[in-house]
Amino acid sequence: MIRRTIAWLVVLVAPCALAQEIALSQTHAPKPRPVRFLLTFDDGPYGQERDNPTESILDTLAHNDVGNGMKAIFFLQTRSSDGGATERGKKLMRREQAEGHVLALHDGSTWGHRSHRNLTDRSLEKSVADGIADLKPIAGRDVTLLRPPYWAYDARTLAVYQRHGLNVLLTDISANDGKDWGFKASPRRYVHMASEIANVHARIRAGELPEIDGVIPVVVAFHDTNVYTAEHLQEYLHILLDCAGRDGLTVDTEPFFTQYDAIERAAHIRARDIPGREEMVPWWWRIIHWLFSEPQWETARPAAAPAL
Repeated sequence: MIRRTIAWLVVLVAPCALAQEIALSQTHAPKPRPVRFLLTFDDGPYGQERDNPTESILDTLAHNDVGNGMKAIFFLQTRSSDGGATERGKKLMRREQAEGHVLALHDGSTWGHRSHRNLTDRSLEKSVADGIADLKPIAGRDVTLLRPPYWAYDARTLAVYQRHGLNVLLTDISANDGKDWGFKASPRRYVHMASEIANVHARIRAGELPEIDGVIPVVVAFHDTNVYTAEHLQEYLHILLDCAGRDGLTVDTEPFFTQYDAIERAAHIRARDIPGREEMVPWWWRIIHWLFSEPQWETARPAAAPAL
């Protein structure tokens, strides 16, 4: 009789104890760190005088209904004939610096947006050296970040970047707004961003994105030469926050970077874990390069970022 009573007590109490143990372990489980979006813009500055998209983007970053004073990284084409080489373009680069944004290199050549993988050794060296020479007087400091045109790189181009002290930063989320062929709208922008956010969340759960100073920086890529992006940037900011919330991501109380030093530090640390990942380059860009430049996506990484 006593044994039977003890058995029944075990049957009744054990599930309750197990449930309590699970609840206690969940209570003490570390919460995932919040994300903070690191905004980046490629291909600028734009040199046109009227309805300038780069200028519009700078205005929105400074004043919007999500949070004023956002800072971004601008990957610049310093000698583009319709951009960085124009007086308007130079003025905009000086404004970007004055307003606390990070100036970084996209390309320093006069022939425009060409894959560095297709350049000769001499042309590649000149493009990088000229771009750095153009930006350093404006930035007032060494230029240490680069995003290559078309996000295309290999061991040869990475070696050149390393010699010049440049770290390659690609992205976690692409707005896919760097479209050519005259079509720059994005009618599926919400659905696309939701998909990008879901992928980022999966990577966070897998422990692939590092925590830096209490937050997980999530790099987002836009193009400041895209008029549609400039007109809808505030909407894009809301979409990022809304999609993150719907997907269950915790967003920091400061959802976007607002300090130069913080954004530069995050960018250099993130640059260490990105360049070997082919999936960061949109599939349709990979097809274009497969057709026209026979790319071989390398797994080589740039040199470790300097301590900041």
